[in-house]
Amino acid sequence: ANPMMMLPKLDIVFLLDGSDDTQRGFTAMKSFVQRVVETLSIGENKDRVSVVQYSSDPQTHFRLNTYTEKQDVLNALQEMNHKGGGPINTGLALDYVRNNAFADSSGSRHQEGVPQILILLSGGRSQDDVASAAVALKREKVVPFCVGTRNADILELQMIAHNPSYAFSVLQFDDIGSIHQQLVSFVKRVEPSVEFFLNTYKTQQKVLENVRSLRHKGGRPLNTGAALQYVKDNILTGSSGSRHQQEVPQILVLFTGGRSNDDVRNAVENLKGIDVVFLLDGSDDSQERFPDIKDFVQRMVADLNIDSNKDRVAVVQYSNTADVNFDLRRYSAQDDVLDAVRGLSHKGGYPHNIGAALQYVRDHVFTSESGSRLLEGVPQILLLLSGGRSGDDIRTPVRKLKEIGVISIASHHVEEITPTKAFDSKKNDVVFLIDGSYDSRNGFEEIRGLVEKIVESLNLGENRDQVAVVQYSRDATVNFYLNSYSSKNDVLSSIRTMRHKYGRPLNIGKALAFVRDNVFSSSVGGRSAESVPQYLYIFSGGRSGDDVREPAQSLKENGIKTFSIGTKNADTLEMQTISFTPAHYFHVTNFNNLQSIHPSVEATLRGTEETTEFPTVIGKK
Repeated sequence: ANPMMMLPKLDIVFLLDGSDDTQRGFTAMKSFVQRVVETLSIGENKDRVSVVQYSSDPQTHFRLNTYTEKQDVLNALQEMNHKGGGPINTGLALDYVRNNAFADSSGSRHQEGVPQILILLSGGRSQDDVASAAVALKREKVVPFCVGTRNADILELQMIAHNPSYAFSVLQFDDIGSIHQQLVSFVKRVEPSVEFFLNTYKTQQKVLENVRSLRHKGGRPLNTGAALQYVKDNILTGSSGSRHQQEVPQILVLFTGGRSNDDVRNAVENLKGIDVVFLLDGSDDSQERFPDIKDFVQRMVADLNIDSNKDRVAVVQYSNTADVNFDLRRYSAQDDVLDAVRGLSHKGGYPHNIGAALQYVRDHVFTSESGSRLLEGVPQILLLLSGGRSGDDIRTPVRKLKEIGVISIASHHVEEITPTKAFDSKKNDVVFLIDGSYDSRNGFEEIRGLVEKIVESLNLGENRDQVAVVQYSRDATVNFYLNSYSSKNDVLSSIRTMRHKYGRPLNIGKALAFVRDNVFSSSVGGRSAESVPQYLYIFSGGRSGDDVREPAQSLKENGIKTFSIGTKNADTLEMQTISFTPAHYFHVTNFNNLQSIHPSVEATLRGTEETTEFPTVIGKK
């Protein structure tokens, strides 16, 4: 057995569904718990374990301080009988373990800062409410992991879990061994983290007392990106006391003593959101092009995450004067913004007074009264669409916009805004690794559609860009190699006729090793020896059944840049591990939403980095 080396002590409580519905799978459940215990270092001053069964009510088999020897724990598990009963009241059971299993009197060492871990095994949907019980557990700094069968409610388990990636799903308890290694690796990473939540203390005195009693955490390396993402997912939420739904400003103060070991950009953008103002040429000269202008704005809005606490949008038209169509505080839903843009009427007028329009948006749109979050540090973006030369001076208003931190982007002609073809002067080897498992069957057409769109932007040819497509589930199957086709039409025809592979489980690690050894090789068209850039795009709809770390690292060492696209059922940490950097991971709720990330995916393929550090281009000719 391999002892858990990441931390010297853990308190782990197993909460097992002992209802009538789990009787057939109970032996597999016990075996799973035994396998986890085998990896622990049991002892009074090391790891401690407790087991509770529940159905309509909970029952403790042994407490954290009952056994101090691993063999005694294993013997107790072997002798444990199925509880029986029903229905399952998971909410009641969660409250029970919080008040009893994780109590000082039961051997909990939470006062010493020892991580408190709950592993819940559930075979069905709870008959009572779990939300308040889950929140109460997390307030007590308990880190819940959940494993459910197909009869369990995955959304319910994700609500209970510390974060959604800590909720695992299997068809039945006989399959639970397939996620053993992954769950153990997750548990190994658990560290004491949240000292207290936004809603833990109600008085200033209590907050000050707990701040004064803080102890230094220690450890390395410094992963600021992961920490920022953790705060977003676990602290700035309603269950932790955040009042963002009431439009209370959300302020994060970061103290850091060094450079981050991981990428911080995605986390920063996720925390901040952006304020985007479209300044549209509404003059007489732009009347014929106005439908194209509106179409461009709609495409841009479709890529944003519209919400009062995320991305906000305003639209202003100008000619000789400027008029606000809607300001930054007007809409908090993407559909409402899109409807408003579709309904825009052309302003008309002459001449193009861009300078006056820029001054107008600075004074009247990038303000708190109009919904700007400039004072909160949210990036302020101005997109200027102009169809002619300005009739007035723009230099002073441009400087004043920069002084308040507004990032300006301008285009002189609308027809120049349409997406450019990628890689006009480069060669690239691009491999698409597509989840062909049973779990992706409903999204397969959408995956195919996104791959087609990306291929459309490539400059295919024997001495230009080359494309390969591979599907994977339990194993990997090549649809075509990099040197199979030399024309875009042939590639697109092959993609359109491609059939879903099916199969399970999802062995991502095995698939990564396969493309490294068999698809990027020179014998099938790989041109790494010619220093041609090599890209891998992987689509995943779930967690891997095998380990991904070694093949992912090997791909990076071979110079292959991997971009990953995952749904809500994929493991974010796993996908970021696979990606060239964590910022090269794209998340969608499900594959039906793939089109929303198409511009970002295509931008990475062009070798551009999408950051908020946009260039300022005014008066382009």
